[in-house]
Amino acid sequence: MKDKKLELNIVVYTIIIEGLLKAGRVESATEVFSGLSSTVVQPSVWTYNIMIKGLCNGGLLVEAEKLFREMKQKGCSADGWTYNSIIRGFIINNEASSAMGLIQEMVERGFSADASTMELLVNLLSKDRVDPALLPLLKNS
Repeated sequence: MKDKKLELNIVVYTIIIEGLLKAGRVESATEVFSGLSSTVVQPSVWTYNIMIKGLCNGGLLVEAEKLFREMKQKGCSADGWTYNSIIRGFIINNEASSAMGLIQEMVERGFSADASTMELLVNLLSKDRVDPALLPLLKNS
């Protein structure tokens, strides 16, 4: 019987990273993600989205935003899911001003806030924790 080897493509790496993040092993997930640069496998937008969400969930907003900005430099464009993930991370971690800047950027790039992001924003607006000037942006999203 021949030994079968698992081909380590970006899908496999992304699943491993997601599993590590769900297990609360952010540092291990970051190591695996960082290790991709030494392979021929390049992170996909899905891989970046998983990492950004995991970093935000771990309260590592500086790292999440750095990775978010790095995407473009590495030739991987953010999508609506990327924006919604990082915006939710900033809102949940009480960084409403950073979230507002990203919302403006998201709308300018043609993406929309999803239902869970809108719910968080409405909640913040009701508590006067977000500038009401944000309303026209949300209306257009």
